[in-house]
Amino acid sequence: MHLETGFLSGRKRALAAVAALTLGLALALGGCGGGGGAAGTAANGGSSTPNIDAIKSRGVLRVGVKADVLGFGYKNPQTNQYEGYEIDIAHELAKRLLGDPNKVELTTVTAKTRQGLLDSGQVDMVIATFTITPERQKVIDFSPVYYTDGIQLLVKRDSGIKSLKDLNGKVIAVAQGADTGQKLQEKAKELGVTIQTAEYASYAEDMAALQNGRAQAFATDGSILKYYENQDPSTVILPDRYSEEPYGIAIKKGNKDLLDFVTKAIDDMKQSGELQQLIRKWKLSGSV
Repeated sequence: MHLETGFLSGRKRALAAVAALTLGLALALGGCGGGGGAAGTAANGGSSTPNIDAIKSRGVLRVGVKADVLGFGYKNPQTNQYEGYEIDIAHELAKRLLGDPNKVELTTVTAKTRQGLLDSGQVDMVIATFTITPERQKVIDFSPVYYTDGIQLLVKRDSGIKSLKDLNGKVIAVAQGADTGQKLQEKAKELGVTIQTAEYASYAEDMAALQNGRAQAFATDGSILKYYENQDPSTVILPDRYSEEPYGIAIKKGNKDLLDFVTKAIDDMKQSGELQQLIRKWKLSGSV
């Protein structure tokens, strides 16, 4: 009886040892595999804010911005400095993230290049009149809306063109990489007219096409057109708007910690009235 009890105790100890060995092996394999999940990351001592940490380690926030949109992202040729509503937002994010509004590196993007620069990691985010659309949200994460604008038309003042219907059979210049042409085509179809769109790499080229007669209108968001109208008194912006364009800050898909930071910052700036103050500062016609 005594021997039997001893045998059972020994067997239990053996089973317990096997269980402990199995658990240890499982933990070791989990560590080697670098498995996903927050719990796994924390167990390994990794960071749950890898993108934020990388920016802090670098000491500078890299932001893609426009250089040719007066009031939003504009590189002033007299000062060689960027200025505008979106530039102020970039400085504010650098201040909140790094404690210094000047710790920001601005890179010029266009409608055609901005997503590629974001995807390649050359910029941390893009603040560049980037309209939030369901299609883009499949491949890009966006902050809450920080500005809302709409597509309008810039035409020659003496052209007699008063609306999209008057452009039946004519050419409209639009920016490459933007969805302006598609939206105008949809609107033209509703109106029962046929238009042609010609894509150019920059807004300046769109404007040149209008000025030299290769296009009879230049279409993009009204706030952007305002700059070109001011540059050329022979042109005028037509009053009708053909879309609603909510702008968001673009973040590479999956960079959740950075998206969370930007989302909170934009929400704070809305609630405090800071965004409205910046809109007034830059005399913009849109709204938050």
